[in-house]
Amino acid sequence: MFIRTTPLLAFLLLPACAAATAEPPASSAPPPTADAGPCANEGLDAFIGQKATAGTGAQLLARSGARTLRWGPPRSPMTMDFRPDRLTVSYDDDMVITSARCG
Repeated sequence: MFIRTTPLLAFLLLPACAAATAEPPASSAPPPTADAGPCANEGLDAFIGQKATAGTGAQLLARSGARTLRWGPPRSPMTMDFRPDRLTVSYDDDMVITSARCG
């Protein structure tokens, strides 16, 4: 005997399949704080107003102690994930640094 499944029935069963295979959350620990990693915000305000260049980026990494540098161009979306070893530097249309922060 052949059972015919309508598209609506298949659509309704899909969430049930997904719910059966969903994994529980890995941890309910609070997110890390800004002091949890090697990056430090102290002294980074001195770079605001400077040109965003590779040399300035190297100086920012050295000052902050961060392992990675993420440039934030104007009007560009960025992920909101927190990484204690990352420095995010935003700049404007004239390539002038507007903010530098860990995370």
